[in-house]
Amino acid sequence: MNGVWRLGRIAGIEIGLHYTWLIAFALVTLTLALSFFPTLYPEWAPWLDWLVAVLAALLLFGTVLVHELAHSLVARSRGLPVQGIALFVFGGVSLMPEEPATARDEFLLAVAGPASSLAIAALFWGLWRWLVPAGTPLAGLLHYLWLVNLLLALFNLLPGFPLDGGRVLRALLWALTGSYERATLWATGVGQGFALLLTGSGILLVFLGNLIGGLWLALIGWFLNDAAQSARVQVGLRALLQRARVRDIMTTELPLAAPDLSVRAFVVEYAVRRGHRAAIVVEDGRLAGIVTLTDVGRVPPEDWDRVPVRAIMRRPPLVVAHPDENLWLVLERLGRYDIDQVPVVEGDRVVGWLTRAAVLRYLHLRSTLGTARPEAVLPEERRVA
Repeated sequence: MNGVWRLGRIAGIEIGLHYTWLIAFALVTLTLALSFFPTLYPEWAPWLDWLVAVLAALLLFGTVLVHELAHSLVARSRGLPVQGIALFVFGGVSLMPEEPATARDEFLLAVAGPASSLAIAALFWGLWRWLVPAGTPLAGLLHYLWLVNLLLALFNLLPGFPLDGGRVLRALLWALTGSYERATLWATGVGQGFALLLTGSGILLVFLGNLIGGLWLALIGWFLNDAAQSARVQVGLRALLQRARVRDIMTTELPLAAPDLSVRAFVVEYAVRRGHRAAIVVEDGRLAGIVTLTDVGRVPPEDWDRVPVRAIMRRPPLVVAHPDENLWLVLERLGRYDIDQVPVVEGDRVVGWLTRAAVLRYLHLRSTLGTARPEAVLPEERRVA
């Protein structure tokens, strides 16, 4: 997600704040200071309403972070990589480059967030009900936090994909049908229907005079519909890429470089003149490593002439692909290791080179061809086979 400010790491997971979070923070604070606390605690001074409102808004997003951490920690325990967590205008999102491998993993990952929110709600309710004197600022703070976390858990459990409840629904449909694609299409269909209901309710609230509440509900509906539609598109791409093999789109014109090539020569010959972001380093006919522009960035420009690529290249074991692997698996691997290209190996030989750009060109070609049969864009030898 672009526009994210990095805050640090928790349990090794990078935490970020998207600039749109400021909008949510302002709206929550205004609502609490002008409506929630004055209504429940009319004896408070206005300055106290604002002070507790600011603290409550900050702690709300702290509990949202706990909700997302629950998702992320369960994902990591199931072998899924987590790139980080970002808090934004609609709450929070765990950034995961891969989907769960099984319906069980999907279910466990989905319920972790609402379960954490329910636990937080129970904790704050207990403190508010039994330990804190009624009417105090701390009581008001705890009152809001247990209530909002209960609502957060219940809202997320609604069966509207990509809400957690929608993911639970997909997990159940996946387990029943055995088809990830069919389960996703059904769950996202329910999610889009739920999103339209929210949008319509928001518009109705606007006409009834609740401008801020109505617009907020309509925006959430729009966001959920957009996310569900994106998931439908992704499942289509997944099915398409699972049918294609690496050998279908890899190039056999390999960007080979000698290990003693200078960094400057790599930049000039490979990056500038040929447009390659990386090159395969071979020694005695064998794969010795890969050098990329990212690796070059670690060398001061004044040292480019004297530093060979062998000094900065990435050495085996390297991330590679096999010619008969499907493109979806390789694309997931690129996302997992945050790289843009892989050598394609067969035995101990490098037989091809696959880049993200090549996958995108393939997808663009399929999109341009519209309803053309998949085999229409595959190499001749695949069509004969």
